Amino acid sequence: MTLTLTLRARLRELPLAAAATACLLSFAAFWMAQRAANVTMLDLSVYRAEGETVLAGGDLYAMRATSANLPTTYPPFAALLFTPLTLLGVPEMRTLATAGNLLLLLALVHLSLRLVGRERPGAALWVAAVLVWCEPVWTTLRYGQINLLIAVAVLWDLTRRENSRWAGVGIGLATAVKLTPGLFVVLLLVVGVARARAYGWNPWLRQAATATGVFVGVTVASAVVLPYDSRRFWTEMIFETSRVGRKEETANQSLSGVLARLMHTTDPGVWWLLAAVVVGVAGITVAVVAALRDDRPVAVVACATTALLVSPISWSHHWVWCVPMLILLATRVRPAWTVGTALVFASFALWWVPHAPAPVRLELHQNGWQMALSGLYTLVGLGLLAAFGARQWRTGQAVANE
Repeated sequence: MTLTLTLRARLRELPLAAAATACLLSFAAFWMAQRAANVTMLDLSVYRAEGETVLAGGDLYAMRATSANLPTTYPPFAALLFTPLTLLGVPEMRTLATAGNLLLLLALVHLSLRLVGRERPGAALWVAAVLVWCEPVWTTLRYGQINLLIAVAVLWDLTRRENSRWAGVGIGLATAVKLTPGLFVVLLLVVGVARARAYGWNPWLRQAATATGVFVGVTVASAVVLPYDSRRFWTEMIFETSRVGRKEETANQSLSGVLARLMHTTDPGVWWLLAAVVVGVAGITVAVVAALRDDRPVAVVACATTALLVSPISWSHHWVWCVPMLILLATRVRPAWTVGTALVFASFALWWVPHAPAPVRLELHQNGWQMALSGLYTLVGLGLLAAFGARQWRTGQAVANE
C-alpha cells in the first residue's frame, strides 16, 4: 500500500519536474542569447544614474546618462526607488536585473492564468518557457526595463479577493512610478460608481480609493524629499512627451507612432488627439461593460490595451501585456487566432523595416507594407478591442431579446 502511494506521488511530480526543466532550459538559452547579443541594458543604467543623482542632490531632470544621452522621464518617486541600484556594480546590477525579470515573467504568467481561472500545477512554467521569447519580453530584458514589474503590480491587485484590504496598493504604486497604469484607476472608479447604484459602497470603489490614496501618498512623500524635482516634473516635464523619444520611431507602437509614420510627419498633432479620444472612450467602455458583466479577464486586457494605444509613446517593450492577452485568447478563441497573434509578438516584424536612431529618420519614408509591419502591435490592439466590443454587443442583444 505504501509503495503504491509513493509511486502515485512520484508520477504526479513528473509533469511538474518536466515543466520546471523545460522552463529552466528555455530561460538559460534566453540568457545566453541575450549575452551573445551583447545587450546594453541602457535603461537600467539610466535608472542607476537617477538614483545617483538623487543621492548627490543633483537636478534630476537635467541629468543625462549613457552614450545615448538619455534623460529622466519618470516621476521623482521612481528615482527614489532606484537608489538601491547604486549599491551594486554594473555587472552585478545587470545579472540581478535579468534574473529578477525572468522571475517577474513567471509571476506575470501565474497571475494571468489566475485571471482567466486556469491555474494548474506547472502551467505557468510551461507558458513562461514559451512566452519569454516574445519581442516585448526580449526587449524589456535587453534594456533592463521595469515593464514586467509594472504589469505584475497591476495584476497582483486585480486577481486578489474582492475583500482584500491590500487590493489597490499595486496599481497606486505602479501609477506613481509610471503614469499609464492610472487608466486602471479610471476603470475601477467607473465600474464602482455604476455598481454603487445597486450595492452602495463596493469592492471596486474601495480598490479605486486605495489606489488613489497610495498614489497621492507616495507622490506627496516624494515631494517632501525632492521638492524641486517634484515641482519641475508635475508642472513642466509631464507635458514634454518629446523627452521620452520621437513619436515616429518604429519602436513606438501607439496610435501616435502609427499616425506619424502614416502621415510622414514627426507630430501627428490633432489627428492623434482625435484618434486617442475615440479609441480611449471606446476601449474603456468595452472594459467597463465587461467588468459589469463579471468578465474581469476581458476588462483587464481591454483596459491595458487601451492604455497602450492612447499613450503618446508606447515602446514595443511596453507591450509585455501580450502575456495576459495571449493567455486570455487561448481560453476564448480558436487556436489559429491565438497562434497568429503569438506570431506577431514573436516575429520581431517591426524591426524588419528601415529604422535608424536620431537624427536619421528613415521611419518617415516607409512604404505601405513597411508601415503595416511597423504598426502590427497597434493593429492587433485595435482588432482585439473591436472583437471584444462586438462580443459585448452581441451578448447585450441576446439578453435584450430573451
